[in-house]
Amino acid sequence: MRNGLMGILLQCNKAIARCSGKIAGRYYSAGTAKPELTSIRYKTQRGPYAMVTDADVRFFESLLGSSHLITDPDECESYNIDFAKTVRGASQLVLKPTSTEEVSAILKYCNEQRLAVCPQSGNTGLVGGSNPVFDEIVISMKLMNKILDTNELTGILTCEAGCVLQDLDNHLSTVNLMMPLDLGAKGSCLIGGCVSTNAGGLRLLRYGNLHGNVLGVEAVKANGDIVDALNALKKNNTGYHLKHLFIGSEGTLGIVTKVSVQCPPLPKAINVAFLGLTSFDKVLKTYYLAKRHLGEILSSCEMMDRLSIDVSINNLGMKNPLTSREDGHEFYMIIETAGSHLVHDEEKLSSFVEKAINDDIIEDGTMTNESKKLEAIWGLRERISEGVLRDGYVFKYDISLPLLSFYKIVEVLRKEIRDSRIVRISGYGHLGDGNIHVQISIPEYYEDVAAQLEPFIFEYVSKCQGSISAEHGIGFKKTKYLHLSRSSSGIEIMI
Repeated sequence: MRNGLMGILLQCNKAIARCSGKIAGRYYSAGTAKPELTSIRYKTQRGPYAMVTDADVRFFESLLGSSHLITDPDECESYNIDFAKTVRGASQLVLKPTSTEEVSAILKYCNEQRLAVCPQSGNTGLVGGSNPVFDEIVISMKLMNKILDTNELTGILTCEAGCVLQDLDNHLSTVNLMMPLDLGAKGSCLIGGCVSTNAGGLRLLRYGNLHGNVLGVEAVKANGDIVDALNALKKNNTGYHLKHLFIGSEGTLGIVTKVSVQCPPLPKAINVAFLGLTSFDKVLKTYYLAKRHLGEILSSCEMMDRLSIDVSINNLGMKNPLTSREDGHEFYMIIETAGSHLVHDEEKLSSFVEKAINDDIIEDGTMTNESKKLEAIWGLRERISEGVLRDGYVFKYDISLPLLSFYKIVEVLRKEIRDSRIVRISGYGHLGDGNIHVQISIPEYYEDVAAQLEPFIFEYVSKCQGSISAEHGIGFKKTKYLHLSRSSSGIEIMI
């Protein structure tokens, strides 16, 4: 066990840390150097937990088989380091269970032996929640990747926690369904980590968050007890809704092993508009117009500032579909519609874009429903996290703010944090749910730059009545700032 969602929780006899899952694992930083050990960078002390012994390794080998555990230091490295190379643990043992029963046996043994564990999903998180801080045993969920049932009539999918989000979407498309969740990390993140962090993503505007789409979960508590709350009924008012405790709990209450998800029908028609604008005020006006003009077919509304798009264009060599301004636009938006009538939806979106131009809200725009062009436009947005890592080290902040304050955090940072080593301060995010991703890139990690950013950013967000974590959770990095988004009474209930 180690520092996690709630400090006091770490003193109890649970041996659970956190699960995670977001931002594609294929992303990498410009450098190849290992990050400093998390315990050193964050000056953290190891808890009173036992060290892994040869006898422990033999037990796990007898339980899982030699092919389902890793002890080689080089092979353990990818589990110790996050995708952005901001944290590094020192685990010497990775376990790869293939069933709920194996997870149960692992946790029961670890709890009895006081061995610390770190559940890991796709290792795509931003807050250090899926990586060990010290020598915790990593429990990788990647081999628990079976799709257990797909009901085309009800639209309910039941699967194990280790299924890759993109694989689930591909599977569902064969029966004209899709996942209600879409992330830039869909090729790497696992559904168990998404549930454990209550991931939001690109489709939240249309389909809501996972509290509304997950019908049931199966999870294993720290003592090895299996909690079967996998019931896929849409109405079940018999006591507490246990699924909601595990959704977003980041593994502190147990490891999610199975989920049942309500999946919407696959849209027959997808149209996208890519827009260029001069100010954030006009971004808000465009969003307001889109909600009223597009109504029920509006599925996504994304905002990116110029510096965010620049990393996809300049660092990754992608093309800007809008060429009316050589130096680009100050802001960009992606507006997507999803419906059942291609011509009707296309006409509706075209009418919206035309009105926005005539009202002098947007400078330029392009529309498409061609698959390759759709992929190219969404790629500009989805690969921002990859592109910015080419700058060097990146401080990433996943926060939510009231819409009127949505972009002010970026403007405030550019004004207050004047450091010549900073390459860029940029922001992009989901207008539909108030979630902005702020990125500050520098050539390498500097402790004094970190001190300028934290707790300044979190305190500013708190003053604006926002949240210090919109969809990536608290993890390891934000634990000491939890009080800025939760009341003391709320934290008391959680611990």
